[in-house]
Amino acid sequence: MADGVAPTKPAAAGPEPGSAAPSDGTPVPTVIVDGLHVVYRIYGAGTGHGNATAALRRLLLRQGSPNVQTVHAVKGVSFTAYRGEAIGIIGSNGSGKTTLLKAIAGLLPPERGKVYTDGQPSLLGVNAALMNDLTGATNVILGGLAMGMTREEVRERYQGIVDFSGINEKDDFISLPMRTYSSGMAARLRFSIAAAKNHDVLLIDEALATGDRAFQKRSEARIRELRKEAGTVFLVSHNNNSIRDTCDRVIWLERGELLMDGPTDEVVAAYEEHTNK
Repeated sequence: MADGVAPTKPAAAGPEPGSAAPSDGTPVPTVIVDGLHVVYRIYGAGTGHGNATAALRRLLLRQGSPNVQTVHAVKGVSFTAYRGEAIGIIGSNGSGKTTLLKAIAGLLPPERGKVYTDGQPSLLGVNAALMNDLTGATNVILGGLAMGMTREEVRERYQGIVDFSGINEKDDFISLPMRTYSSGMAARLRFSIAAAKNHDVLLIDEALATGDRAFQKRSEARIRELRKEAGTVFLVSHNNNSIRDTCDRVIWLERGELLMDGPTDEVVAAYEEHTNK
């Protein structure tokens, strides 16, 4: 199989995506990351003005760009995630956490290595893409349809999504255009739309850092429900308390490398000792 994100199909006798684990208790893998390397290339960095003419000349002469900056964001990361797990991903800024999520979601191609998924990964804030000039209500409908819900499912879940987000707690904001929302309100609505659907693999980046403590509690409870419904959840957060409350396993990345992968308390304690938090 070629390098990249390749949805895998279970064997004929195995469980379908989203189903419970086999009766013998064997864990069902949902994501396999095998020797993953992700490299960003920034072309024309530092060349100043006139880049278009110079770039055209290099293309015509079949010359490479003399100004290409590479960033090796993820370096040889390997792990297997199983159905029913909630996995936290921690590390300092620039350690490759968000890049790893995007690679699992299929949004970034691997330089080397492979990512296999059982079911469709959903990256929070991407699958529920919102449009600023449309109202929150319209975005709820479009976001639900974009994630694969039927119109009937969207109608049934609409009020629950609005109530969960807390958008209307102080006024009728759901009827206003999204461009009038604060970044926190928009993030809460994105999370609420994404969390309304059961996902094979749900990828969340800093979602629990948004909103007041009441919304964070609702978010944590919903993630626990998703786990019970046989999904796998990945959570990137700098809030170690949210990681402890939500996840039973943690992956620690630094400078793109996997330093630890194990039980939450053990890995978070090591990370806090390392960072003196």
